[in-house]
Amino acid sequence: MKIRVGVVGPEDSVGHILAQGHEHEGLEMIPYIYKETKETEEIIREHEADTDLWFFSGQAPYYYARSRGLISEENAQYPPLYGSSLLGILLEAYIKTGGFKNASLDTIKQSELDALRNTYFLGDLNIYSYSYDEYKPAKEIIGFHQKLYEEGKTEIAFTCLQEVCESLKEKGIPCYRVIPSPIAIKLVLRYLRERGQSDFYKRSQIAIMGLEVIHSTSSLEERYFTYEMKRQELEIKQVMLDHAEKVQGSFVQIGDGLFFIYTTRGEMDIHFQESSVYSLINEAEINSKLKVRIGIGYGLTAYDAEQNVRLALQYARDHHSSTVISVDEKKQIQEHNEESGNLNLSFGQRKWGEEWEERFKDAKISLAVVAKIEYLARHYKKNNVTAQEISRWLKRTERNSRRILAELERLGLAKVVGEEQPGQRGRPRKVYELLL
Repeated sequence: MKIRVGVVGPEDSVGHILAQGHEHEGLEMIPYIYKETKETEEIIREHEADTDLWFFSGQAPYYYARSRGLISEENAQYPPLYGSSLLGILLEAYIKTGGFKNASLDTIKQSELDALRNTYFLGDLNIYSYSYDEYKPAKEIIGFHQKLYEEGKTEIAFTCLQEVCESLKEKGIPCYRVIPSPIAIKLVLRYLRERGQSDFYKRSQIAIMGLEVIHSTSSLEERYFTYEMKRQELEIKQVMLDHAEKVQGSFVQIGDGLFFIYTTRGEMDIHFQESSVYSLINEAEINSKLKVRIGIGYGLTAYDAEQNVRLALQYARDHHSSTVISVDEKKQIQEHNEESGNLNLSFGQRKWGEEWEERFKDAKISLAVVAKIEYLARHYKKNNVTAQEISRWLKRTERNSRRILAELERLGLAKVVGEEQPGQRGRPRKVYELLL
C-alpha cells in the first residue's frame, strides 16, 4: 500500500522535503511547485484526486489552503519552525556578512525566539519579530521588513517565505531564508505515514446502511400484509438496489419494511460528500409514498457493524421525521443533516460509566438523549434551560421536553432554579440548571 503525499511549496523547499522522504517506505511523494503562495489553491483543486494527504512546505501555504476550505487538519500538515531552524541561518549570515546587530524576522513565534535566547548566547543581537497566526499576505510581510530597513533600524532580514526573500533581495535588502529542520520534516512525514495507514484501514471497515419504513400504529394495522404495502416496498427495493450498485455494496431485505446494504466505510464517505445518502431518502419516499429513516453502522467485523446499524435505527426512531443516524465502532452517534447551515451533531453513549448505565435502566429517558442535551448545552453555551428550548433542540413537543427535564431532575442531573414569564398571558415556565 502506497500513501500518496502531495508536497506543496517553492522549489527549494519541496526538494528539501523530498530528500528526507526517501527514508520513509510506503510514501509516494508527489511534488507540486509554486512561485507564489496563492497558486496553492489551483494546485489542490487540480490534483485533489491524485493525493491521499498533503504536506505543505510551511505555515503560509497551509493556512492559505485552510482559509479557503480546501483542506482539513486531518488530511494536511506542515513542519513547524523551531528556534533551531533559525540558529543555523543566523550563524551562516553572521559569517557571510561579517556580523550585524539588528535584524528583522517573520513567522517564527516569539516564544520560540525567547527559548532560543534562553538556550544560546546571542550577545547584543536585536531582532524585530513579526510573528502571526495562520496566513498573512506576502505584501504585508515585505512591508514589515522594508520599513525597518529603510528607517535604519535593521541591517538584515530573515524570512520563512521564498517570495518575500526574493522580493527583498530585488529591493537591495540583505535577506536570508529560514527553512524547517530535517528533524521537523521527518516528524511530519512519520505522522503522515501513520495517518495514511490509519485512514486506509478505516476506509476498509465494514459499513451497513439500514433503511426502515416509518409506520404509524394505525397505518400498520390497516395495511399489514396488503398488496398495496408490498408494491410500495417493491418500489423501495428498486431504489435500494440502485443505491447498492452506486456504493458497490450487497443488498439484503431483512424483513418487512427493513433493508440493508453492506459496503465499506470508504464508499459511504464518498456518498456522504456527494449527498446521495440524503437523496436516497427523497427518492424512496417519492417512489413508494412511504416515510423512511436511515441508520448506518460501522464496525471492524460484520457483527459489530450490524449491531451498530440496529442501534442507529433504534435512535432514529426517536425522531418523528425522516433522518440519517450513524454509529461508529466507538459507539459514537452522529446525526447527519444535508443543510450546511444546520448543526451536525456528534456525541457518545458510553462515557457515563457502569454506575450511571445501571441507574438509567429504570429511567424514562435514554443515555443518548442526555448526551445529546449535554452536547447542545455546550454548543450553545447555555446551562440554564426551559422546556421550550429543549423541545427546539431535540425537535420534540414541549410536553415531552417537560417530561425529560422532570426525569433529569429526578436523576439529579438538573434542578429548578427559577421561572420565566413567556408573555402577558400563559403560565410561567420553569427554568432548569443542568448539572451534567
